[in-house]
Amino acid sequence: MPTTIDGRKVSKDIKNEIVQKVDALKAEGKRVPHLAIIIVGDDGPSHTYVKGKINACKEVGFEYTLLHFANSLAEAKLIKQIDKLNEDEDIDGFIVQLPLPDHISVEHVNERINPGKDVDGFTNQNFGSITSTHHLLLPATPFGVMELLKRYEIETKGKECVVVGASRLVGAPVSMMMLQDGLATVTVCHEHTKDLAKHTSQADILIVAVGKPNLITKDMVKKGVVIIDVGTSRVEDKTKKSGFRLSGDVDYENVAPLASYITPVPGGVGPMTIASLLVNTLKAYEAREI
Repeated sequence: MPTTIDGRKVSKDIKNEIVQKVDALKAEGKRVPHLAIIIVGDDGPSHTYVKGKINACKEVGFEYTLLHFANSLAEAKLIKQIDKLNEDEDIDGFIVQLPLPDHISVEHVNERINPGKDVDGFTNQNFGSITSTHHLLLPATPFGVMELLKRYEIETKGKECVVVGASRLVGAPVSMMMLQDGLATVTVCHEHTKDLAKHTSQADILIVAVGKPNLITKDMVKKGVVIIDVGTSRVEDKTKKSGFRLSGDVDYENVAPLASYITPVPGGVGPMTIASLLVNTLKAYEAREI
């Protein structure tokens, strides 16, 4: 049987480490890190994610500010709000929750954020630092993936790593991190890749971030593979009170017996995204306080 990579446990460990640092700041009479969150509209899942981030701030003792705007908010007004947060000395870092309404350019928004306060790690400056020896604020989910591999002492150097999904949010940055920091040999697959199984079956480490339930089946992996399943989709399930369940990109039940390590969905990578956000906020705070 594989070792289950417990993202909830690792996330809790990271939060406990942050609590110790926050307590030390309080003991010295210093202010604590302050995270601001902007959300536009009433997208249900987005509000759930934001609630989780606020609860995490409470857990570790961070200050937080929530700014909620109507779906009709003009892009220019959102940019103006971002400028205010950039200039606010009380705010160490902030995020603009995605997705945004169609009339607002995500690229315009991301590039307006001060990179020093970009705790999601989405600006070009932070994104580009992945390939540098001096990392800035790294994209939260990929950073969480790397932290799981590190804390479970999974060897990456020289391993064949296959990343399925090439998005800017996960696939592209995590592939660069595996190459730069993990020293792995990396193959990136995407929607135009022919014969996906040909590539995934060669992987020592398989990272999947597509959002297609059960995309990876048991005939697509080799025995002993390490699987990091980033995908999270809602699948109809009438046995659940909510009417749905969460499913990853990997057919967990049938693939898990072949794996050496595997992340479950939920409870794997998901909790690490918020933990990484907290780490970035603390890092942004420390950079400003130096």
